[in-house]
Amino acid sequence: MTLAPPETLALDDRFARELPELALAWQAEETPDPRLLVLNEPLAVELGIDPAALRTEAGLGLLTGTRPPAGATPVAQVYAGHQFGGFSPRLGDGRALLLGELTTPDGRLLDLHLKGSGRTPLARGGDGLAAVGPMLREHVISEAMHALGIPTTRSLAVVATGRQVRRETLLPGAVLARVASSHLRVGSFQYAAASGDVDLTRRLADHAIARHHPAAAEADQPYLAFFESVVAAQARLVARWMLVGFIHGVMNTDNMTISGETIDYGPCAFLEGFDPATVYSSIDHGGRYAYGNQPVVAEWNLARFAEALLPLLHDDEQQAVALAVESLESFRPAYAAAWSAGMRAKLGLPDGLDDAVAAPLVEELTALMQSGKVDLTSFFRALGRAARGDAEPARGLVLDLPAFDAWLERWRALGPDGDAMDRVNPVYVPRNHLVEEALAAGTAGDLAPLTDLLEAVTAPYDERPGLERYAAPAPGDFGETYQTFCGT
Repeated sequence: MTLAPPETLALDDRFARELPELALAWQAEETPDPRLLVLNEPLAVELGIDPAALRTEAGLGLLTGTRPPAGATPVAQVYAGHQFGGFSPRLGDGRALLLGELTTPDGRLLDLHLKGSGRTPLARGGDGLAAVGPMLREHVISEAMHALGIPTTRSLAVVATGRQVRRETLLPGAVLARVASSHLRVGSFQYAAASGDVDLTRRLADHAIARHHPAAAEADQPYLAFFESVVAAQARLVARWMLVGFIHGVMNTDNMTISGETIDYGPCAFLEGFDPATVYSSIDHGGRYAYGNQPVVAEWNLARFAEALLPLLHDDEQQAVALAVESLESFRPAYAAAWSAGMRAKLGLPDGLDDAVAAPLVEELTALMQSGKVDLTSFFRALGRAARGDAEPARGLVLDLPAFDAWLERWRALGPDGDAMDRVNPVYVPRNHLVEEALAAGTAGDLAPLTDLLEAVTAPYDERPGLERYAAPAPGDFGETYQTFCGT
């Protein structure tokens, strides 16, 4: 396979050509002293880009957007969105640029996108910049999510700009280069719908169908099939979040993708003690995006998506609404099926087990975990050992031992497969205290903790000697006081 140098990388501008109303041509701000902090070399190879060349001046120019390849037309994407329930008709990439779409050596079409590349006309008073810490957070957590098998945008690199960014204090600035199947969002459709231009909504839907859900084009009602495809993709995605304890933190409609990928790792975190009411985001004062609310919020967001698609579903609005409501009703059973299948796998239950047996086991276990605020990741990994005969590690994590022992006896009688459990229950996730430790060190110029954390979380199922601290829960009451911040 021949790897391209950055200056010859072919970046298409299909999004901008097909949907000019949603694209503002713009250029990244110059970077005073760019310095590569972290480079995802395996991903670069997947993209067909020479990793060594990304370390050169030309490579840094690509990764910061200051020297895009010839023929590339960077754009800021325009979208709307409900943010914590309130509708903003014009949002968009205030500090981000879509450099273009690239075709990988294996034929996939992916966006190459920047965050923190400077103020655009959509910045709404922001400075358009990003600090090192939040960009490193997105790098490590998006790569951990990828390793967990959860659909996600991916981080190619983080480059320090040499520019200071003013937040609560002055912080070193950075640009994140990331890739995704696309950056189309529910908010993209909300913007098109709010414009009143049905043709724009139709062209946007056709673009999204061709890119993400091509089977919908062959359906009797393509736009209804498209909506149902997005509903199904989001039901699966959020179930997978819940199964590993991921809390997105800012599930606004402009942060929900049409592809079904996780996007925009701002105030995100991983669950410590199991509690559906857990909120880590400093800006989520009412708990709207708490861990346990994520399926409900996803369904609410999809209802807003349906509203934007109504003119495409039927000429008669009442019939369009009826069709949308009927299709949206598929979200709950799709989510429940994905959650149930995931929990069965986490518990190593045999295929074909009657739901009348499996469902009560799951319900009782989650109740036990919640009452004792059991660490989700450690507990399920310990259950794999319990399936092989050593129950003490799991027993040591629960408070109500009589109830757990009774549950354990019934579960073991079903013959759970401990080895299969180890293949789906991670040893390592980005523990919040370790993420903060790595970000603080990285901001100060020491990338060793980040490198060590990445080594653990990018092979999350493989237990390795010497990495015990990456498997351990946070010390003391860390989780009770922990907060994450948006970083803007």
